[in-house]
Amino acid sequence: MRTQRRVFEKLSEIENKVELASEKIELSVADDAKKIISLGCEKISISNAAIENPEIISDIAKVIGRQSIVVILDIKKSFLSNYSVWTLNGNKKYNGKFESLLLKLQDYGAGEIVVNLIDNDGVMQGYDLNLAEKVRSIVDIPITILGGAGSLDHIKSLIDKFSIIGAAAGSLFVFKGKYKAVLINYPNFDKKIELCKKL
Repeated sequence: MRTQRRVFEKLSEIENKVELASEKIELSVADDAKKIISLGCEKISISNAAIENPEIISDIAKVIGRQSIVVILDIKKSFLSNYSVWTLNGNKKYNGKFESLLLKLQDYGAGEIVVNLIDNDGVMQGYDLNLAEKVRSIVDIPITILGGAGSLDHIKSLIDKFSIIGAAAGSLFVFKGKYKAVLINYPNFDKKIELCKKL
């Protein structure tokens, strides 16, 4: 419990520093990232700061290695099925192209990219497989898809199509039944093996 509190305190501290760094103020977030990893965390994730100032990714990668850096992108889909990146909890649209940003993040040293389709968040109607395919075709680093999982079949469909891919879910493991009652659950070992049979 004490370690969890220390990690949370350090994460809160680095979050404030990263927000300042995204405004081009020189701060050593790389040292803070190193401290977080030293507390037992395997990875750190950054979002807005990495988009506004991708040099931060390189600075952190030099200290903890790119395998420990996850960049999270919030995505919205337009009426014409184009994808755009949004920051600050979906309130500010990134002006550049989604595809170019993916390559830039990879080039600066991101070890993994989590793509969260905001439109699908909590809908539980399945992942956007077209989005997953687009991201997979652009970058070579690991990716995780988030937004839309409503059943284990949705996860299975994603894995069946793309083999090695991260499948993130939230509502699936919390809400159950017609009335979305809160019931925390998680698939047992046998169910997880079944999801990955084709690997």
